[in-house]
Amino acid sequence: MRTIKIDTYCKFIWWIMNIKKSALTLALASSLTLTACGGSSSNTPEPKKEELNTAPTNITLSNMAIAENLKTATLGNLTTVDANSNDTFSYSVSDARFVVTGSELKLAEGVELDFETEKTIEIEVTVTDSTSNKFTKAFTVEVTDTAEDTYNFDSKFITGESSVSYSGQIARHALIAELNHYIGSQLQADLDDGKLTDRQAILDKLNSFYNTSEEQYDNFPITFMTDTEQENIASISGSPKNLSSKIAGNDNKAMDQHKDWNNAGFAGWGETSSTTPEGLVNILFGQLADNAEQVILGSTRLDIANNEEITKIYLNADGTDLKQLIQKFLLMAVAYSQATDDYLDDANENKGLKSDFSQDGTKAYSKLEHQFDEGFGYFGASREYLAYNDNELSGKASDKDRAAWNKNHDTNGDKKFDLKSEVNFGNSVNAAKRDRGTAGNAMPTNYTKQIMEAFIAGRKILSDNAGTALTTEQFDALIAQRDIIVDGWERAIAATVVHYINDTKADLDKLGTDDFNFADTAKHFSELKGFALGLQFNPHSKISDEDFELFHTLIRNKPELQSENIEAYQADLIKARDIIAKALSFNAENVENW
Repeated sequence: MRTIKIDTYCKFIWWIMNIKKSALTLALASSLTLTACGGSSSNTPEPKKEELNTAPTNITLSNMAIAENLKTATLGNLTTVDANSNDTFSYSVSDARFVVTGSELKLAEGVELDFETEKTIEIEVTVTDSTSNKFTKAFTVEVTDTAEDTYNFDSKFITGESSVSYSGQIARHALIAELNHYIGSQLQADLDDGKLTDRQAILDKLNSFYNTSEEQYDNFPITFMTDTEQENIASISGSPKNLSSKIAGNDNKAMDQHKDWNNAGFAGWGETSSTTPEGLVNILFGQLADNAEQVILGSTRLDIANNEEITKIYLNADGTDLKQLIQKFLLMAVAYSQATDDYLDDANENKGLKSDFSQDGTKAYSKLEHQFDEGFGYFGASREYLAYNDNELSGKASDKDRAAWNKNHDTNGDKKFDLKSEVNFGNSVNAAKRDRGTAGNAMPTNYTKQIMEAFIAGRKILSDNAGTALTTEQFDALIAQRDIIVDGWERAIAATVVHYINDTKADLDKLGTDDFNFADTAKHFSELKGFALGLQFNPHSKISDEDFELFHTLIRNKPELQSENIEAYQADLIKARDIIAKALSFNAENVENW
């Protein structure tokens, strides 16, 4: 056969297609393959090789931990590794508490996890591709502990409502604050303006804060702080409240308290049982009325330390400060007594922590929940107490802190302070001051955290089981949290007593010099005495009755201000401090530096 060169062949094909355009030549040309001449046919593409769909080879999860107590929370995103880049996938999970939406692995509706009962969960996730190829992988999901840091709990009885209620306790905090504000800021003005003209009028005015009548209650303005959501006491708690009915010994269930304060047992002011808690309030009111009467009469009072004129009505000549004594004693004899010896106690059936677990009428809480809330209310902390640092709670916020959190915080941003949830009162502020005082020490305290976390944990037990009787295990867990609360609260008060012993002793070091300040000494001693008197109201106190009485014998009812007796009195103050430190097992460095 004769061989034709490729070049000659290609020229021949070109001649057929372009010169000889008959039907025969066109049919022949269309059937020829021209690849040898550097061309291709546009009408017959090369067949595409079919792609093989293989199974997925791996699954990854973007997050492996989920917090407890969250509902419908997303755990993380699922990603599949597959050689077929354009494939589509669907997922299933072995544990019915989880679901997958798209590629998101999340908790099923209504499901929440509990760290205390299940710290890890083993699950299997299966991915299926578009041609039903499958791949399964096991994951270990970590359940993380959540420190619930606010005192907020939803009702189990009324959907959408809070079950937290302690308005009566806040009304009493406000009455104590109003009385303190009046003594320090308004009493002198009322005397100057002639609004109070005799001793009885002064006593009546003081008692309007302590034994408030229904008529007075409804028209009692808030003046101790500005920008409050509530403009008067009645808008805090609608039903009339006073201090007298809740002071130790006067409660309508007073016989359920661990001592009969109105008949025997009240110590620390003169002979034991020589007066009562309310009797002491009347004594202090009487002293204040005596001082105010001297102002009306135009008399001059002189202090016994320097024989100088006393310009403050609430300062006694003997070195006591009635403003401080009255306020601190009421914080103890009303708030501390009611919390520890009533609402948080378990000594009596159908009272305190042994109250009925069922719904309280048609309200959003159980009777037991409400009792616990009232104990919390007397501590005086805001709902987000743990969000503050000690400087802020103490009213000492610096440039490094948040000025908007100084003592109180407008949580909802309405430019008003809600006294029932956004303001810190009394003992809650005091606990932070003591923590702040040990911040640089080897064994710093954290009473704020100890007390608040236990309040939240205890309340959670009640919220989780609202309407249901607590099991023995649950009740024991509740009592354990109560013990933590009361221990921290007593320690914070006792530490405050130590702090003011240190201050009083330091003040007396200056007696007879230009640096001595009579008003400061009276203030420090009276805060010491007022707080210390209240330690007896806690039925769970670590301080024995014998030590309590000895303590008050040593510190007395007024400071020693005669120079020849100062050294012996200062030694007694240290002995008294040692009694407290030993009973509470306080760290020596903290005791020295509080």
